[in-house]
Amino acid sequence: MSSPSKKRKLNTGGKQNGGPAKGLEFFFAKQRQSNAGASSADATDVPELASAELTDEEIARKLQAEWDKEAADEGRNGTEDTRSTSPTANSATDDLTSASQPESKPHTKREAKLPTSLGTTLTLQSTGTAEDSITSNIPLDEPPLAFEPSKYLDLLREHWAGEGGNASYALLTRCFVLVSGTASRIKIVDTLVNCLRLLIEGDPSSLLPAVWLATNSISPPYVSLELGLGGSAISKALKQVCGLDNRSLKAIYDKYGDAGDVAFEAKKKQRFTLKKPRPLTIKGVHQSLVKIATSQGQGSAQAKQRIVDRLLQDARGGEESRFIVRTLCQHLRIGAVKTTMLIALSRAFLLSRPPGADYSPMCIPELSKLRKEELAEIWGKAEETVKACFARRPNYNDLVPVLLEIGISDELLIRCGLALHIPLRPMLGSITRNLSEMLTKLQGRDFACEYKYDGQRAQVHCDDGGKVSIFSRHLELMTDKYPDLVELVPKIRGEGVGSFIMEGEVVAVDRETGELKSFQTLTNRARKDVEIGSIKIDVCLFAFDLMFLNDQPLLGRSFRERRELLRSLFTEVPHKFTWVRSLDATSNDSETVLDFFKSATESKCEGIMVKILDNLAGIPYLGEEEGPTIEGAEKPSTAKAKPKAKKGENAATAAGGGDKKKAGSRRKPLLATYEPDKRLDSWLKVKKDYNSSFDTLDLIPIAGWHGQGRKAKWWSPILLAVRNEATGMLEAVCKCMSGFTDAFYKEMKQFYDDGEDGGERRNTRSQKPSFIEYSGPMPDVWFEPQEVWEMAFADVTLSPTYTAAIGLISDERGLSLRFPRFIKKRDDKSLDEASTNEFLAGLWRKQEAKAVPQDAQDGRGDEGIEQMEDE
Repeated sequence: MSSPSKKRKLNTGGKQNGGPAKGLEFFFAKQRQSNAGASSADATDVPELASAELTDEEIARKLQAEWDKEAADEGRNGTEDTRSTSPTANSATDDLTSASQPESKPHTKREAKLPTSLGTTLTLQSTGTAEDSITSNIPLDEPPLAFEPSKYLDLLREHWAGEGGNASYALLTRCFVLVSGTASRIKIVDTLVNCLRLLIEGDPSSLLPAVWLATNSISPPYVSLELGLGGSAISKALKQVCGLDNRSLKAIYDKYGDAGDVAFEAKKKQRFTLKKPRPLTIKGVHQSLVKIATSQGQGSAQAKQRIVDRLLQDARGGEESRFIVRTLCQHLRIGAVKTTMLIALSRAFLLSRPPGADYSPMCIPELSKLRKEELAEIWGKAEETVKACFARRPNYNDLVPVLLEIGISDELLIRCGLALHIPLRPMLGSITRNLSEMLTKLQGRDFACEYKYDGQRAQVHCDDGGKVSIFSRHLELMTDKYPDLVELVPKIRGEGVGSFIMEGEVVAVDRETGELKSFQTLTNRARKDVEIGSIKIDVCLFAFDLMFLNDQPLLGRSFRERRELLRSLFTEVPHKFTWVRSLDATSNDSETVLDFFKSATESKCEGIMVKILDNLAGIPYLGEEEGPTIEGAEKPSTAKAKPKAKKGENAATAAGGGDKKKAGSRRKPLLATYEPDKRLDSWLKVKKDYNSSFDTLDLIPIAGWHGQGRKAKWWSPILLAVRNEATGMLEAVCKCMSGFTDAFYKEMKQFYDDGEDGGERRNTRSQKPSFIEYSGPMPDVWFEPQEVWEMAFADVTLSPTYTAAIGLISDERGLSLRFPRFIKKRDDKSLDEASTNEFLAGLWRKQEAKAVPQDAQDGRGDEGIEQMEDE
C-alpha cells in the first residue's frame, strides 16, 4: 500500500480537486453514516481514527474487520468476489491503477450498480500471505497405496463450486511445492500420482491442462506454440501488481536470482489490493497461456501484458506467484520431466478412474498385500505401455483423453499408435569407445555398418495424397526449411507405395558432383519461408530406415526387412535422394570393418553406425554388465534404496518398479526392431573422435569466473554440467579453460553479459539457480542454460567437489573430467539432448573395467589438474 505522503500526492493530482489532502477515513465516512443499522458507537469510529492519527494501513485493517462483522450479521459473505455477479465490476478491476482512483468515472459507475453493503463496495484485502487452506492440508506426498482421494473430494468439490466446479490452481501449486522440496524420486512420483488421482476422480476435465502445466509446456514440440514473453513483461506485471519500482525489483532479483523466487518475495511485499483475488483454476491458467501464445498482430503485446498482469493479480500468496512466473519463464524446474510424468500417469490410472468410466481400477487392498517384486512387475508393465504410446504419438492431447476413456490396456497401444504427420520419437544409438569394443559386443551376430553423415537427421512423412511433413530429431517441424525435398519426396515412391514414414540424414552436397559438405554449410541455409528458386545450398536425403508403409507400422520388423523394403520400393534420384552407404559384416570381419570406417571418415562423415540385422533372441548379449565398484562405494545395482532415490535413480526402480535389471542379471537379448525413444546397443555409434585417444561429451555451460591476466575481460574458466534426466537438474561436472580462441572468448562474453559494463544482463543471473547442483567455490556469474558444447577429455575421475552422477557410482562423491577441452558448439542439439549423468557413469564403469588408474597423473585429482591448466 502507498505511503501516506504518496497518497496525498495522488489525491491532489487532479486539477478539479484543489482542497486539502483526504485520508481513507474521508471516503468511508459517508457510507458508514448512511448505514441505517449502525450503532452509536459505530458513528464515533471515524473521529476516533482521525484523532488517533493512525496510518492508512491501520485504518484499513480496522474498517475491514468491522465490515466483515456487519456483513456476517446480515447473513452475507463479506469476502465474496463480486466480479462474478457484476460485469461492470469485472471491467473495473482489470487494472489496479484505474481501480485505485476513487474519483474516476469507472469507479463511480461501479458504485452505482453495486449493493450498498459496505462489504461489496470497496474492500482492502491482505494478499501477501493469503494461501489456500483447503489444499494445503492434503497429504499429497503419502504413498499412493495409502492415499485415499475420497477423503478429500467432497471438501474439494465444495471448494471448487464457486468456480464452476473447476479444480483450483492451488491444488497444483501444493503439488509443485512438495515436489520441488524433495530430492527423493519416490516422493516426487508419489506426489504427482496423488495429485493426478484427485483430478481424475474429482475434475477429469482439468487433468489434461494440469499435465501440460506440470511438464512446463502447452503443446507438443511439432506444434509451433510459443509464449513469446520477454522478461520485461513479467517485470512490468510484478511492478504494477506488487507496487514495486525498478530499484526494489532489481534488489530482489540480485538477491535471489530466480524469477519465481523474485515473484514470491514481491508478492509478500504486496500488502493490500482493492479486491480479493479471484481464485485461479488449472483450466484458467492453461487457457491464459494459450491466449498468450496465440496473440498475434497489432496490439498483441498489450494483450499479452494484460493476461500476465491478471495472472499475477489473481495469484493468491507467494507460492502461486512463484510457480505462475516460473511457468511464464518456461523454467518450472520441479523435476516432472517427461519420464516422471508418464510413470505418474500410468500409476494414477491403475489406481483411479473418472466418474462414469467403464474400466475398473486395480484393487488397492490387494496391491498392498503383494510383495515388492510383484508390485514392481505390475507398475513396470503399465509404465512400459504408457511410455510406448507416448513414444509413438508424443502428444498429451492424444494420450490423456484415451486414458480417461479406457485406462491402461492393450487397446491403448492401438488408439495411440503411429499416425502420419505426427512424429514418433526417434530411436537412438549407444556410443562405443572404439571398433574393438563394438566387435566384442556384437560377437555372433550379423550387422550392418552405415556411414554416419554430418548432416541433420530428418523424419519424413508422406500420405497417399502426396502431402509431406519433415521433422527434426527433436520433433520440430522443419517442412518450410526444405521445400526442395517436399517437392521431391512424392516422386521417389515406387509402384504400389502410398503413404510412408522414412528416416534419413539431410546433408549439404555439391549440386554438380554430389560431394558431401560440412554441417556448418547446412546451417547457413535459411530456416523459414524458403523458396525453391532462392536456394543456394543443395541437399541430399540419405535414407536409412522405414517405419511405416501403406498405413501399416513396421516397428516390429527386423532391420533387415525394413531396409529391404526401403531399397526395393523407392527410386534413387542422383544427388537428391539415395540410401546411406552400408556394409554387411560379422565380428570376424574386423579388417573389412576398419577399412569401411576409414573410408567414412575420409568422406567427411562423422564415423559409422552399426546396426543388428536380425532378431536372434537366443544369442546372449556380450556387452558389459554393471562395472566394478571402488572401495567404500556401493554397487549401483544393489545400493540402498534411500540414497539411490535421492540422486539420479530411475523413479520407477526406486519405487519398486521400472525397467532396470535386477542385481546380477544379464541384459535383455538385443533385437533388430525399431524402438522409439530408446537408446539401445542394437544401434552403436562409432565416431572418429571416439576412436582417438579421447572421448567427447555434450555438456551445458552453467557459470563462469573472471579470467586472469590477458583474459581478465572474459569468462575463464567455465563451469559445465551434465543433465539428470530423472530430475531435470543440471549437475556440475568440471571447469574448462582449454580449447577456446580469443574470438570465441569475446563472443561468449557478449552472449553471457553480467551487465557490469553499464548494460543490461543478458543470459546471466547473480544467484545460483535452484535447478543446478554444485557444491564447489562459487563462480562470479551464473549462466542461463542456453547452449550445448562438445567437450573432449582424457579420463573420468571421482570428485569430492562435483555432483555429476553422485549416487550412481558413490554416495559421497560425484564424477569429474580430467583435461576437459572445448571442441565446438553443438547448434544441432537442444539442452534435452545434452549428455546425462547416467551416460557419464557408464563411461566411468567402462574405464574401470579396463583397469585405467584413477589418478595416473602424478596422483592429482581433478582439482589439481585445474591448477595445472595453462591460463
